[in-house]
Amino acid sequence: MIIKNSSKFTQPVSVVRGAALVIAMRWTDRLIGIASTLILARLLVPADFGIVAMASLVVALIDTLLDLGVGSALIQNPNADREDFDTAWTLRLCQALAAGLLIALLGAPLAAEYFKEPRVENVLYLMSLTIALGGLENIGIVAFQKNMEFGRDFRFFFLRRLSGFAITVVLAFWLRSYWAMVIGALCGRIAGVWLSYLLHNFRPRFSFARIGRIWSFSQWILVRNLGTYGAQQTDKLLVGRFNDAGAMGAYSLADEISAMPTNEVLMPLGRVLFPAFVRVIDKPAELRRAFCLALGVQALIALPAGIGLALVAPIAVPLLLGPQWAAAIPFVQLLALMNIAVALTHSSGYLLLALGKVRLQAVISWLQFGVLATLAVFVFPSGNALWIAGIRLAVSFIAMSLLLVLVLKALPFLTWRELFAHAWRPVCASAAMVGVFSIMQWSSQWESAVILSAEIALGIATYTLAILVLWLLAGKPDGAECYLLEKTHLIRWK
Repeated sequence: MIIKNSSKFTQPVSVVRGAALVIAMRWTDRLIGIASTLILARLLVPADFGIVAMASLVVALIDTLLDLGVGSALIQNPNADREDFDTAWTLRLCQALAAGLLIALLGAPLAAEYFKEPRVENVLYLMSLTIALGGLENIGIVAFQKNMEFGRDFRFFFLRRLSGFAITVVLAFWLRSYWAMVIGALCGRIAGVWLSYLLHNFRPRFSFARIGRIWSFSQWILVRNLGTYGAQQTDKLLVGRFNDAGAMGAYSLADEISAMPTNEVLMPLGRVLFPAFVRVIDKPAELRRAFCLALGVQALIALPAGIGLALVAPIAVPLLLGPQWAAAIPFVQLLALMNIAVALTHSSGYLLLALGKVRLQAVISWLQFGVLATLAVFVFPSGNALWIAGIRLAVSFIAMSLLLVLVLKALPFLTWRELFAHAWRPVCASAAMVGVFSIMQWSSQWESAVILSAEIALGIATYTLAILVLWLLAGKPDGAECYLLEKTHLIRWK
């Protein structure tokens, strides 16, 4: 059983090289997710997605209320041993069982009343079983991320996703109902539990021996997660309350789609950044370089991805999802821009977590939640879904600014000038892409697929050319552009 860092990971690791590997593997996994979304959107109607989204909000709330962040506690502790892993597994199992019970006894009936949608109740009963079973998952798989064993980490998540996808799609063809997604999620969770024991030889035991040590770190994880839930889910709670299941389905699917371009960079990069930052926490120069490079890569990729999605949404949404999803177009555009703010602060969150400054993250999360709730409930109380999306966009950029201020205070050797140096070229190149789009006129006789392909090609070409020109004019500085060009073997001088 391997729960400590193996010797091959004791030497310094290239953060972005590891991230590039995980991003490549993540895209393989994401293809499954994209295929699933496109297939289900064609087979089901917005109301089906809306019912599942309403139920998922309740599950996420109760799960967050009981989430102790034991995985993060294990990664943050460089000396975690057998007792730490056993205690973490025991706490997570207790959390899952308690969450499942609360969902079944309280969440289900209250949610049906709140959303004025009786179908949500039965969905939540089955989801409560899914949550409870998830607590049995082998805690040993946390060692994959802790030890930066990204190949094994990918294998686990890929196989779990593949099993859930296959079952969900088959059920969707058969049932043509929201139950396909609910039952598919249950089967995917069962498969995940089985795979976790198949792929890692750690066998957890019941233990509360290290509960004090884990709780000292996890208590602020819990506070932060509650604030994060409020900041990220309040808009959906309001949309679901004041609109029907169809509008909720359009909004929730738009939120998922708009997050795709940035999430495919952020999620795998985050799995690399956290353990990597922990390893160089006592080496300021390496920590600074890793953070700046990560920020540069995020800006270089996430900015054009989010803006590009907003630009092509009017053509892409009805073409890929079907005409019944036209109402989701403005949501996709606003939320895609919102996710740019999330992208530019993602590495900052992991840096503060590695530094043990979870309390600061909690403060930002609660401030973001408070501002969002105040604006949406008291200042603009109409419940209009489009207004709520716009409010979330504005609040996200406010939170981004506050989080960057905290990072600069936590790292006195880092300056605004350095942050600007790693972000200004992607910002300017994205502006150039928007400018080109604004002057282009496409023939009305062209097929939608042709127009979408032309828009994507034009956006990629414009942004790439602008980035290269700006990088050359800036004197070829070391950063994200230089790193990516080296990795693609277009430059070889280092």
